[in-house]
Amino acid sequence: MEIKERKLKGVFEIQLKPIEDSRGFFMRAYDTLLLNELGLNKVWMQENQSRSTRKGIVRGLHFQLPPAAETKLVRCIRGAVLDVFVDLRQDSPTFGQWDAIELSEENKKMIYIPRGFAHGFCTLTELSEIYYKVDNFYAKEYERGLVWNDPDVGIKWPVSNPVLSEKDKQNMSLNEFVKEIGSIKI
Repeated sequence: MEIKERKLKGVFEIQLKPIEDSRGFFMRAYDTLLLNELGLNKVWMQENQSRSTRKGIVRGLHFQLPPAAETKLVRCIRGAVLDVFVDLRQDSPTFGQWDAIELSEENKKMIYIPRGFAHGFCTLTELSEIYYKVDNFYAKEYERGLVWNDPDVGIKWPVSNPVLSEKDKQNMSLNEFVKEIGSIKI
């Protein structure tokens, strides 16, 4: 595993390293000792899987407020997605900024996203599956979302007219988030 910090503090890209032969490959997908050394190991409370059956679906940008805020460790196990995250942390120098990474079955990358971020993804293939760990339980009363196309955030999505859930169509803008909540204190 190769781990490097991304431009938003606390977000880490993890490159998995398969060992291949004529039968296929073997790959270490998680290493408690290595992640402990970097201060990234968590007690994961849930593992979730999301399957999307069309290219151009945007899911998110989802987050939970404290005390239900979540750290996520996200991996694409089938197809490909553009994984996107927005910093909502109080007093962060990158508050309101976003970053993205392509996660795919082929590139075998994961992304570690700490508490205090909104998270979403856009499907880049007709069939894609995301598998991710979270360090807190889902709590509907603390769930919120940022609208995918907020011009104040300025995410460069690979689609202009995505497939969205009815719930995600109702997500708030960053300005509405600031007025209603302010920021996420972690």
